[in-house]
Amino acid sequence: MTSTTLSVPEIHCGHCKAAIEGAVGPLDGVAAVEVDVDARSVRVEHDEAVTVRALVDAIEDQGYDVPDQEALSR
Repeated sequence: MTSTTLSVPEIHCGHCKAAIEGAVGPLDGVAAVEVDVDARSVRVEHDEAVTVRALVDAIEDQGYDVPDQEALSR
């Protein structure tokens, strides 16, 4: 499993959290999604087949900008 954290500055409430979790969670290969409203970040546990681009696309499809696509992977 890989952990990817993305900064999403437009996150500000529970609705944002639910929208992003609902978009990213169902992607094939995603094991867990954690949206931290206070930190305005999204942490995703996923297998190697899931690309950062797929994660960014799912978030941006919900109307949130992911300005820094340089994710921190651990």
